[in-house]
Amino acid sequence: MSQSNASHEPAPKPPRVTSESEDACGANRVQDRIGRRYDDALGEAIRRESGAAMLRVMRPGEAHTLDYRADRLNVHLDEGGTITDIGCG
Repeated sequence: MSQSNASHEPAPKPPRVTSESEDACGANRVQDRIGRRYDDALGEAIRRESGAAMLRVMRPGEAHTLDYRADRLNVHLDEGGTITDIGCG
């Protein structure tokens, strides 16, 4: 049985490379709203602060188009109306 001096540590994760187009809707600027209860005033503030061209609120059970728009901000809500995710699309 031979022993190797090679380290068996896991490889480091590759760096995350982001481009301006990945956050064209400004979602990174409004991530602090996740966990808050959604209302129209909050939605308008999120849209304004993100700089997104448009805002789409996505509630459970509702149908939505599958087209991708980089400048559209999607706000996902849970059954209770709490924001669970914010992203472009």
